[in-house]
Amino acid sequence: MTEFPMAREAIYQQSDPERRGNSFDDGDPSESDASSNQPSGKQPGAPPGPDSGDGSRSRGEADSKLRPRRMDEMVGQRDVIERLKIAIDAAQSRGEPLGHILFDGPPGLGKTTFATVIPAEMNTSVQMANGAGLRAPKDLLPYLTNVSEGSVLFIDEIHRVPKSVEEYLYTAMEDYRIDVVLGDGVNARTLNLELKPFTLIGATTRAGMLSAPLRDRFQIREHLGWYTRDELAEIVHRNAAKLAIKVDELSANVIADRSRSTPRLANNRLLWVRDYAQSKANGKVSEKVTCAALDMIGIDSLGLDKQDRNYLDTLMRVFLGGPAGLDAIAHTMNVSGDTLEDEVEPFLLRSELLVRTRRGRLATPGAYEHMQRPMPD
Repeated sequence: MTEFPMAREAIYQQSDPERRGNSFDDGDPSESDASSNQPSGKQPGAPPGPDSGDGSRSRGEADSKLRPRRMDEMVGQRDVIERLKIAIDAAQSRGEPLGHILFDGPPGLGKTTFATVIPAEMNTSVQMANGAGLRAPKDLLPYLTNVSEGSVLFIDEIHRVPKSVEEYLYTAMEDYRIDVVLGDGVNARTLNLELKPFTLIGATTRAGMLSAPLRDRFQIREHLGWYTRDELAEIVHRNAAKLAIKVDELSANVIADRSRSTPRLANNRLLWVRDYAQSKANGKVSEKVTCAALDMIGIDSLGLDKQDRNYLDTLMRVFLGGPAGLDAIAHTMNVSGDTLEDEVEPFLLRSELLVRTRRGRLATPGAYEHMQRPMPD
């Protein structure tokens, strides 16, 4: 039989429920775990500098402490958690695998976390893969042939799975079997491999890019929404305790206000405030120290960073508030238009600081107020 290359993402095996991961990718207190090897394409909770992952070992270890271990430890997404608990309880009472689950929503809200907490609740193991790494059916085979009964296969960014691999998933998800073609031409043979019943969990930031046949094969679909200020403050308090630092209510609220309703960013801000406090304030975190730490990295009271404010400043100063085309703004700022559209504009639009029209981008009165600029006549 032909050997299929075992080029796979790292496998996260959970044999001891007490040591299982938790979180908030993308998004409950954070999205990586000490006992998990994340796919190379995504390291949810690791902060790079103040705002993303710098890849340092100490940061990774600190961040791994922040993920909840069980659903009861998770903050926010209560409606999603309640529905999942019912589905898990029903599946366990019947002795069947949990139905396939699709999570969608913006980055950092907890999709990867749910993928690690669900197996922990079911006392089973999970394999973790990234859609971008599954370029051909042979890349998917090692995962499918290694699933155990009732285990979980998690595919992050599942919308990036190629069509040929996606079609392989159809029979695996519905009939728990795959067909492997051996040889070429008249000598070709088809090998039918039976799979153990398993649960596929998919996560995507772009649900619209999934094909209808694949999307419809998920029995459970959950959209993860933004977090409230109180939920983020609770996450900050819990994670501060895990990091053995004292954060008062005012400091937690400052971090929550500047985290864009996203737990991953709240964790990153907290880790940066901890570093700043240890270096500048003898490890004491106060409201003043928290504000100074976040001001140093350019995060203002609404959570806007330097590039966000530069965008608004350019729109107001050069284009008198608009309307202005994206390309014109991008060339003026000397920044890629894709960067502005994908990274800067979404939060400005959600914060009602920017409006898109057919004629171009317009700054809102709220943007002028935040930037402390007078409205044009």
